[in-house]
Amino acid sequence: MRHAALLFLITLSAILLGAPSLSAQPASAQPASADPSTDLSPDKEAELISEARQITFDGLRAGEGYFSGDAKRMVFQSERDPANPFYQIFLMDLETGDLQQVSPGQGKTTCAWIHPSGDRVLFSSTHHDETSVEKQNELLELRRTGKQPRYSWDYDPEFEIYERLDDGTYNRLTEAVGYDAEASYSPDGTQIVFASNRAAYSEPLSPRETELLKTDKSYFIDLYIMNADGSNVRQLTDVNGYDGGPFFSPDGARICWRRFSEDGTTAEIYTMATDGTDVRRLTNIGAMSWAPFYHPSGDYLIFTTNRHGFGNFELYCVRADGQGQPVRVTFTDGFDGLPVFLPGGDRIAWTSNRTAEKRSQIFLGNWNDAEVRKRLGLTDQDDADRQAALDAAEESSPQFTPADIARHVDYLTRPELEGRLTGTEGERRATAYVAAYLESLGFVPAGESGTFFDEFQFPAGCSLTDNNTLTIGDQTGTLNEDWRPLSFSADGQIEPTEVVFAGYGMRVPASEDSPEYDSYVHLNVANRWVMVFRDLPQDITPERRQQLARFSSPRRKATFARDLGAKGIIFVAGPTSKVQNELIRFDSTASAGVSIAAISITNAMAGKLFSESDGDLKEQQTQLDDGSLAMGYILEGAKVGTTIEIERKTGTGRNVIARLPAGESTAPSYPFVMVGAHVDHLGRGSGSNSLAKDDERDLIHQGADDNASGVAAMLEIAQYLADEKRAGRLNANRDLVIAGWSGEELGLFGSQAFIESFETLYPDAPKAEIDEEAERAARAHGMTTNAAPLTSAIAAYLNLDMVGRLREKLVVQGIGSSPKFESLVNRRNVPVGLSLTLDKTSTRLPTDASAFVARDVPILSAFTGAHEDYHTPRDTKEKLNYEGAASTARLFALIARGMLTDADVPEFKLDEGEKQQDEVPRARLTAYLGTVPDYAAGKIKGLKLSGVAGEGPAAKAGVQGGDVIIELAGKKIEDIYDYTYAIEALKIGEEVGITVRRGDKEVPLKITPSSRD
Repeated sequence: MRHAALLFLITLSAILLGAPSLSAQPASAQPASADPSTDLSPDKEAELISEARQITFDGLRAGEGYFSGDAKRMVFQSERDPANPFYQIFLMDLETGDLQQVSPGQGKTTCAWIHPSGDRVLFSSTHHDETSVEKQNELLELRRTGKQPRYSWDYDPEFEIYERLDDGTYNRLTEAVGYDAEASYSPDGTQIVFASNRAAYSEPLSPRETELLKTDKSYFIDLYIMNADGSNVRQLTDVNGYDGGPFFSPDGARICWRRFSEDGTTAEIYTMATDGTDVRRLTNIGAMSWAPFYHPSGDYLIFTTNRHGFGNFELYCVRADGQGQPVRVTFTDGFDGLPVFLPGGDRIAWTSNRTAEKRSQIFLGNWNDAEVRKRLGLTDQDDADRQAALDAAEESSPQFTPADIARHVDYLTRPELEGRLTGTEGERRATAYVAAYLESLGFVPAGESGTFFDEFQFPAGCSLTDNNTLTIGDQTGTLNEDWRPLSFSADGQIEPTEVVFAGYGMRVPASEDSPEYDSYVHLNVANRWVMVFRDLPQDITPERRQQLARFSSPRRKATFARDLGAKGIIFVAGPTSKVQNELIRFDSTASAGVSIAAISITNAMAGKLFSESDGDLKEQQTQLDDGSLAMGYILEGAKVGTTIEIERKTGTGRNVIARLPAGESTAPSYPFVMVGAHVDHLGRGSGSNSLAKDDERDLIHQGADDNASGVAAMLEIAQYLADEKRAGRLNANRDLVIAGWSGEELGLFGSQAFIESFETLYPDAPKAEIDEEAERAARAHGMTTNAAPLTSAIAAYLNLDMVGRLREKLVVQGIGSSPKFESLVNRRNVPVGLSLTLDKTSTRLPTDASAFVARDVPILSAFTGAHEDYHTPRDTKEKLNYEGAASTARLFALIARGMLTDADVPEFKLDEGEKQQDEVPRARLTAYLGTVPDYAAGKIKGLKLSGVAGEGPAAKAGVQGGDVIIELAGKKIEDIYDYTYAIEALKIGEEVGITVRRGDKEVPLKITPSSRD
């Protein structure tokens, strides 16, 4: 029985009914984050809500007021009939004060809503129940005798959803057994979202669930959506615990609601798309947070929480993107909840027991939208970003000038954008700038819901919770002083377990010039901890170091231990190590994990693991530092126990998508020609992608070349082509789409998400016909039909990534994706005169173009080359070759112009020549399988593929795009790192096993690696 959830409901009912204070609750009932309510302040509250006044007065209680679209009427629930102790629904005319009862007056009712047309009212009721009057009389008798239960809301399975029409008639919209309530209309009035536990009454339950349904019906409540006439009911959520209180966002694209934890101890605020996908958690308060409601702008929500005390409910606001911390609104003891904004967004209504009788009534006040935006970080910066873009557009020339490139780069590298990390305020500001600039040029929105933006989710790193402990013998370690979990560690608890010492913890196969190096020879580590030194032996030759280096990363060593059955791995620097910090840094941006525990401990803590017979740490390390091998052994010192808990987060980034119509009509003309560049960079470099030196750690990574230069070139192209159209010099046969990507640095998340949602964004776009012949062609390219070609919808994609450091030659990649690209690029370069390197590489490029070529879209990508400042704070604007970037922009603008005006579009046909690039560009791989990893696959165990090379070993083996590789050559594959390491161990020409997960089946196959050279 979920006592915490029931206690919450009892407390809420008592507050609304005006029961005595519940401040004497036991400590266990207090939220973990509760603060003493010593900061109550009418003055603080008046900063956001002014001129608050009570607007309902009659009856024992009233609450949940919701407003018509013109804000002239309010529907609410109130207990007013002496013969009925349950809520009934009332409609108030706010211009005259007239009041009418909407519900029949019999049974229970709850949760009303006015249709956008104003001609009907939605509510839930049990008036059809033959026992409804009997239930009324039972409760009245309990009240008369003083035996009324503290909480009488029982989620009656007789609740059904009704609509009451203007003529006074009722339509019943639901017929299922179970609680159907908490319903509201979509903004266009075509859909209804509601809460229901109907599945608990219609589907088989376990014995435990059967008993639970008797005591806690709310546990089974999930969210549903249906058409406004009650048809086409679809379930949206299906998790243990109470999902309820749903409302549509103002644009109708999302739904907000509150979700109880499975044990009922807390509730948090969530949103999701209306089809149940893209679930986002907005709060992490650790209390009862509920009753969310969108501001009409859609930028933020208001909700109720008891974070300041179990019986003290206050109003808070939170941004719709979940960024930043929630902002407190009310500062009055007691109950303030069920808040709603009036349609204009400048007034707020809520239910409160701040009345003289301490019973709940509805209050109305003026809302300070400007102030709450400031506190949420939603104000001045938006205007500043837009104005900066408009100023840039005003000052820029349609021609290609270094000054225009510099103007855009200067804005994108400003310190206040803090490196434009995906999902941060800096990324939001940078994308706002790009969108405003394109809008000023005459581009129309081509993103979600008629906006310039296309949001996507990505793994947003991790953080250590307070629940991390280490014991070595009878000593407890101090987190971040004596020890620290690694960011890729598995969660969980390990009871005190013995430790095996395994030297430097590497397994390196022999090569022609170097002997094998195996720290685990004859060593049984199964179900034990393994302790290893970090990095490499100190005194080996440069040649030996180069050979061992790729096997020395902590993650790699952890996979060795995992594959040998270890419970966990312990890293220690050792006394001879030259590292500056004994503990390995926690990478807060990491996403993928290894399925064993992984921790770092200090030398002092490691010393406690050695007994006298084991020797000491320095002695052992010194013996190994010349590259010699020594047998590992079980340490006879103390045992190690841990609890590890890492919170892994999901963030939201956004692309900018804008379209320049080919003609006067704004209707899309396909196939699009697309030009893109990624806007995001590394922020302060806290993740593993940064190559900053130790003394540069946490400095802003400006990303001037990577990729402010590419964005600047993209905007120059957009301005040139928009001006050509305006002047009548662009007779385009198809639309131009400009895309400012995000999520590129974290793994091509933005461009991949765009490709995967393309048909949703553009439902009228031409689609590939999937017949038997096309099916065979798709499989020949390693793709299933759910990853069908987009050739008919996208003519070509032109990418600009790092175009600011032109030295001798501009590299144009993707030449091998279309037969005529070499002659086309050379011809368009005649007016520009750049020295070019034409690279046929088209697949496996580590940039956004790879998402398109995997869907049979011809691509070209501009690149001026790598440099020593790459991914460091030293990639700054004063080092750019602005003349070269302007020339690069001009070349790609001329290419795009030709693709827009030509009668025919480029043919997609891959011819990359004999030389194949590595699938993971930084890995030194010799064996070739011909697979294309899906870098935006998210949190899955294994390596998902977006495609395979048509004639490569994977295609010949029967591997397909969309498959998830879970084993290769007997090695478990959990992520791309495992996959890379497994490939390194393959022998060319020797057949090995490969197992893929295809749908819900595991498919074993055989694959024969070929040579890359």
